[in-house]
Amino acid sequence: MTDGETGITTAGAGAGTFPVSGHDHARCFAGLMAHVDRLCAETGVRLTAQRRRVLEIVAGSHAAVGAYDILARMNETGRPVAPIAVYRALDFLLQNGLVHRMESLNAYVVCSRAGERHRAQFLICRRCHCVAEFTSPSIDMAIAAGAEAAAFEVTEPVIEIGGLCPGCRPGLAG
Repeated sequence: MTDGETGITTAGAGAGTFPVSGHDHARCFAGLMAHVDRLCAETGVRLTAQRRRVLEIVAGSHAAVGAYDILARMNETGRPVAPIAVYRALDFLLQNGLVHRMESLNAYVVCSRAGERHRAQFLICRRCHCVAEFTSPSIDMAIAAGAEAAAFEVTEPVIEIGGLCPGCRPGLAG
């Protein structure tokens, strides 16, 4: 499902979860950045030029991107950036709910519900590394019930599901 105002994929595994052929990523990107600007203005969070650039690189596609790939892109400008600067920017973006870390890829993807505290599950294409974020209350309830039965406190309810996206599955690519 896509939010009409921002063009951000908001929830729901199924049709529309991964970008479709003809996806207008420029519109998607512009909507995300406008949303983040409003969010930062409302919350008083300071999105410095360096943090913004890291977010722009992560949001540049729907594929997860690693910290050293981000660093390489930032260094293309001719002004060297230290790795610690990228990691600090990523920490800021994580803490403010603007990106997610894909543990299995050691990479980052923009949050489809930026700034909103939520639990989410991720479908990760093992071929192109495209990531689709979705929210399933039934999965959340199953985790909560299983954790409660084990007297376990869930602190990181991240679920990453590997597979092949529609664009990488034989016979489905358009």
